[in-house]
Amino acid sequence: MTKSLSGPQAPGPRARSPSAEAAPDFTALPDSVAGQFLFRFAPKSWRPFLQLARIDRPVGWWLLLLPCWWSSALASVSQGQPPHWGHLILFLVGAIAMRGAGSTYNDIVDRKIDAMVERTRRRPLPSGRVSVTAAKVFLAGQCLVGLAVLLSFNAFTIALGFSSLLLVGVYPFMKRITSWPQAILGGAFAWGALMGWAGAIGSLALAPALLYFGAIFWTIGYDTIYALQDVKDDERAGIGSTALFFGGRVRIGVGILYGAALICIEAAFLAAGAGAWPQAGLAGFAAHLAWQVKNIDPDRGANALRLFRSNRDAGLILFAGLGAEMILLSIA
Repeated sequence: MTKSLSGPQAPGPRARSPSAEAAPDFTALPDSVAGQFLFRFAPKSWRPFLQLARIDRPVGWWLLLLPCWWSSALASVSQGQPPHWGHLILFLVGAIAMRGAGSTYNDIVDRKIDAMVERTRRRPLPSGRVSVTAAKVFLAGQCLVGLAVLLSFNAFTIALGFSSLLLVGVYPFMKRITSWPQAILGGAFAWGALMGWAGAIGSLALAPALLYFGAIFWTIGYDTIYALQDVKDDERAGIGSTALFFGGRVRIGVGILYGAALICIEAAFLAAGAGAWPQAGLAGFAAHLAWQVKNIDPDRGANALRLFRSNRDAGLILFAGLGAEMILLSIA
């Protein structure tokens, strides 16, 4: 019961100040996945850092991880080796840590641009919930985890891992000078297609090189779909993307990129002597990519996000075929 100068009032909803009603909700960003385990139980003070590391958007570390798993499995298939289970676990930990580090670095560099884009303006740095200094400290911590994982491999793989840092370092700046920043992202995200083979064998060959190019084309394709969400804001901000480059022909563009990915991956399988199970996985992968291309709609941002996220499932289908043959060969 509340009181006023005119006498008693009937119970009702508590009034909110205009500033309270206008306050943005930072618990879920526009492209985050609701109901994440860590967000339900982590202290509120941790949540901006979990968002910096993209823990609320797990598809990113999946897309970094899957080329590593493909490559490790392909090496086992090619050499008739048993599965490198320890490597698969290390790649999982490394992918989560380094995707978080890369995203934090990207947000530090892009914080002013992010403030001008509707989808990104509520991220921790442009919204002021995390300072640049705190973000840099957090970045260093994630890099140390990634370094510990990398040092668990052979010397060739360690050197190969360090050589990827050039692509990671220049990627955030590419959107300012080219319409194809996705190509640099592809080079960085597909690096695992080299790392898995190198970790297993200690060198490289034609098969992982072809797999790497296939993963690059796949990455450019799915990130073009992702960039459809930001076309208008990117145009206003004066930054480039393949979604803007293709314009009304984005479906054709993504279709060509996905087609190139399939050709390169098939060539990698042939070079490695992969059998029926990897070919079946590749067929399922191809069917999933065709479904994505068919359903691209430049005017539906939510649909673009759904299609982008579905690439985790596409990548797992391909890995399932490789994994099946890897296990069957090991027990034969």
